[in-house]
Parts: sequence; C-alpha cells; structure tokens
Amino acid sequence: MSNSNPMPTRRMPQMPELPKGEVISTYDHYIDAKQAVDRLARANFPVSAVSILGNDMRSVERVTGKLSYARVALMGALSGAYLGLFLGLLLFLFQPENEGIAGLFISAIVIGAGFGMLFGVLSYSMNRQRRDFSSVMQFVAARYDLITNETLVHEARRILSQPE
Repeated sequence: MSNSNPMPTRRMPQMPELPKGEVISTYDHYIDAKQAVDRLARANFPVSAVSILGNDMRSVERVTGKLSYARVALMGALSGAYLGLFLGLLLFLFQPENEGIAGLFISAIVIGAGFGMLFGVLSYSMNRQRRDFSSVMQFVAARYDLITNETLVHEARRILSQPE
C-alpha cells in the first residue's frame, strides 16, 4: 500500500531528545540566539536544521507581590468576570431572541466576578499559613547554543561572522 499524502511529512521524535550536531555559536541570552537564527534565515540558510539548545537550566521564581484578602478578592473577581464575559458571549450566540442582551452580559459578568471572588478568597484562606505572596515561575538557561549538523556548521559560522 502506498502513502498517497501529497504533503511531505517531517519526522518528529516520539520521545523528547537532545538535538545532535555541532555548536555553531553560543549566546548568554535567548534573544541573541533567536536573532542569530533570524540572520541565518535572511541568508537563506536551511534553518529547519538548526536548534537552540538551552544549557544549565535553572528554575527562577520571581515574587510579584504580597497577598492580602483584598488583592486575592480583586484577582478572583477579575478572572471570574472574564469567565462570565465568555459565558455571556456563548449565551448570546445560542439565544434565539436578542432582547435584553445588555442585561445578559452584565449579569453574567457580575455572577462570574462574584464566584471568582468567593473561590479566590476561600482558596487563599485555606493556604494562608503556607504562602503569603504571589510569584511567577520560569525556567532560564545560563547559555544558549545554536546546533546544526556537521555538514552545515561551517556555512552557518561564515554567515554569522559577516557584518550585518
């Protein structure tokens, strides 16, 4: 039986694996590595053979502020209001008659904000002894390597060494 798919398929690994090849160049910041790939793309280099490999990964938790009942209630109300707005839009789409649409939106937003506030305050009160601050977690690499196969590495280095 033949494969009649007219679109070429790219082989994707079944399990995550590190890219193989040689290092073209190394950067301290991701944005610099990304700009190097952009330069290669503008020079018509086959960038599908390039990978950006982050090394020495670290978990960074940036504290964004102190939590209080007022702040948790406000954040919960805002997220609940967004959910209410979304549900109001869904009801609007599936409602046969369009009478009282403003009331529908306002009541969906108010109900969503109320439930969001309630759940936010309840969750905070149960976890108050363990965590009194909000934060954002991210993974950051100490350095970023551009990797490609051995046959293309010299061409990539030549392109990146040329002045822009």
